Amino acid sequence: MLVGIGAFELGNAAATLLILRATDLLTPSHGHGAAVKLALALYAGYNLAATLVAVPAGHLSDRRGSVLVLALGAAAFAGAFAGFAFVNGRITALAVLFATAGVGIGVCETAQSAAVAGFAPVQLRGSAFGLVSAIQAFANLAASAIAGVLWTAISPKVAFLYLAGWSAVALGAFAATGLRGTSI
Repeated sequence: MLVGIGAFELGNAAATLLILRATDLLTPSHGHGAAVKLALALYAGYNLAATLVAVPAGHLSDRRGSVLVLALGAAAFAGAFAGFAFVNGRITALAVLFATAGVGIGVCETAQSAAVAGFAPVQLRGSAFGLVSAIQAFANLAASAIAGVLWTAISPKVAFLYLAGWSAVALGAFAATGLRGTSI
């Protein structure tokens, strides 16, 4: 389980990269000022999607288990980030990708907590929450730093494919955890 959470978080770069990508893609057709405003509106859609899916994701986790929900979130992230690698400057395409990424984060943030509560032994549950928080913090920092270097040194496409790759690794790890049914 921790391998999957770690891999997911290594693909969970700062949302500012999404805003920057949208701004870069929208600037040629809308001008920089309008592109920034549109990118921020798209980011608001990302947050709205995350908010709207969190409670249903919790219900699904209660009924079907947190591993399934984590896998769905990782799949959403992988699809969204792969899409950000290849998307053009169309607002509708960007809106779908922002919403998909929002669903991915809303689902996974909900299910990660449920997974810790469900998989960690009672006597280690507090420590498990602390360990997961540490993994999230360090992996998010690494994801943003590495994606930023890839963006600058090579291209935004490579940066988003890198993030999508980690999400795919997380999906595989969650699938393996679901098959084994092991503890955290």
